[in-house]
Amino acid sequence: MMARPLEGKTAFITGAARGQGRAYAVRLATDGANVIAVDLCDRIDSVPYPLGTAEDLAQTVKLVEDAGGRIVARQGDVRDRASLEAALQAGLDEFGRLDIVIANAGIAPMQSADGWRDVIDVNLTGAYHTVDVSTPTMIEQGEGGSIVLISSAAGLAGVGSADAGSIGYTAAKHGLVGLMRLYANLLAPHDIRVNSVHPSGVDTPMINNEFIRQWLTDLVSKSGRAPGMSNALPVQILQAEDIANAVAWLVSDQARYITGVTLPVDAGSVNKR
Repeated sequence: MMARPLEGKTAFITGAARGQGRAYAVRLATDGANVIAVDLCDRIDSVPYPLGTAEDLAQTVKLVEDAGGRIVARQGDVRDRASLEAALQAGLDEFGRLDIVIANAGIAPMQSADGWRDVIDVNLTGAYHTVDVSTPTMIEQGEGGSIVLISSAAGLAGVGSADAGSIGYTAAKHGLVGLMRLYANLLAPHDIRVNSVHPSGVDTPMINNEFIRQWLTDLVSKSGRAPGMSNALPVQILQAEDIANAVAWLVSDQARYITGVTLPVDAGSVNKR
């Protein structure tokens, strides 16, 4: 039987209760990785759609275990460095190592007039905290590793509306590119690779809800242009598994010399602009 490509490795994944985060957890577990899963499992006032719940996180645990993987799951807030440290430590106590980091936690309060601070705090500062608490262990191990920041097609193009939440979303997703590029240089001497992934619209609860659908409709009516997530290839929306496939390759040894890269997984959305 062929060895699984991530056998014996451990992945730390934020925003793992559902959507893309869950897809990463299940795919990496299928490939042999242990999983440390973190999610807020609570509301944020500026976000109009329901966020992940403790029940969602429990379902991620079940799906990872059904895939033959081991998982430690904790509720935690990426805005709170100490909260993330505690969640990561619980996983390290169980698995003893850290090889892969997926900074995925994010919100999209696009129509919110007061969403700027929340979206910057979660999508950008939260990613910084995720990398910051993870790298000491990876450096001390001395065995390299891979970090992936989940950005967006909106991190490579100037798309959005004049609402504070939307402006903050695009700013945060662009900010992840700067974070990635600097960390790629800082961590290269330790053989730790850092890249960002940029999906267009993905069929997850963050996108597939009445609030985001209305925002897209309003955006089209005001601009007279196609919605911000329109793709070049003949597909309207991607599946979380499509992004997970790219991430699984990027964290594997097949991509061992790829670092500092912005990887669109967007059906040609950015190139179309």
